[in-house]
Amino acid sequence: MSAPTGDVVPDLALLERRATERAAARAGGADRLRGHVVCEGLVRIFKTDGVEVVALQGLDLVIDRGELVAIVGASGSGKSTLLNILSGLDVPTAGVARVGDVDLLSMSPAQRLRYRRHTVGFVWQQTARNLLPYLTARENVELPMRLARSRRGRAARQRAAELLELVGVGYCADRRPDQLSGGEQQRCALAVAIANDPEVLFADEPTGELDEATGAEVFAALRTINAELGVTVVVVTHDPAVATQVRRTVAIRDGRTASEVRRSARVGADGVEEVVTEEYAVLDRSGRLQFPAAFVSALGLRDRVRLTLEPDHIEVRPGDVGTGTGAPGADGAGESR
Repeated sequence: MSAPTGDVVPDLALLERRATERAAARAGGADRLRGHVVCEGLVRIFKTDGVEVVALQGLDLVIDRGELVAIVGASGSGKSTLLNILSGLDVPTAGVARVGDVDLLSMSPAQRLRYRRHTVGFVWQQTARNLLPYLTARENVELPMRLARSRRGRAARQRAAELLELVGVGYCADRRPDQLSGGEQQRCALAVAIANDPEVLFADEPTGELDEATGAEVFAALRTINAELGVTVVVVTHDPAVATQVRRTVAIRDGRTASEVRRSARVGADGVEEVVTEEYAVLDRSGRLQFPAAFVSALGLRDRVRLTLEPDHIEVRPGDVGTGTGAPGADGAGESR
């Protein structure tokens, strides 16, 4: 489906092109953009009181360098677990998880620390977790540089000032967090997260505690970071306003990637640019896919389905009535293989 969006479409298209160009410059050529973040058969199992909980069940995901991607899903779907693994805060149980040239399953503690300091940045939903309360905004941005010994003295101060200006809060440089609004705190947190020029920025519900207008300001700062610095940005969100402003949205259900929404700009027959939105089911490496819950409900699919291979498509029909013994999963998901 498509809908005209006025001046928004050219802006989105321009930002995407700029982000790709900057990312290619960082990577050393456009041929190195593919597969910046790669997950194959990713599994994460937690043990709580002797009970195993499978948070990720063979998740597959590929994000190219310079992309701005939103990851969505219900509570318990595994999206925050995925973000914690990719940011180096958690260790996967099995599978493949790679960011750039870094294998996240084989890192030593020292390598993991270096990875978090130099390769990735992270922003929490809770504004209080992102900034030290006794430091000013500028000092908070300087701190990661001092810890990583990447910049010191005047160079660190200048870099901090530039980053605060980039995200639109240069005027907050000498204020402590308790003197900032929630939106100002989150934008300062973004500056902290990119202080050491990471390859990837991860944000876990960065607008979750903000009103719509303030959340839009924070997301605009994320888009600026993506476009101006070529940083790959991955945002976990429940916010529909954020999910509809990115070129690609990945939905996770029951610990697997279930569907993707891709948006692209095109010129219609009337000469007006419009956004084209297309939704895809995701086929994993084993040939499995999850049907949208609405499809499962509408067709009354249960347990077994009938598949018919046609020259250019596969037909899916409900199985024989009375042969099934149960219902689909709790979220109404169905799978075909």
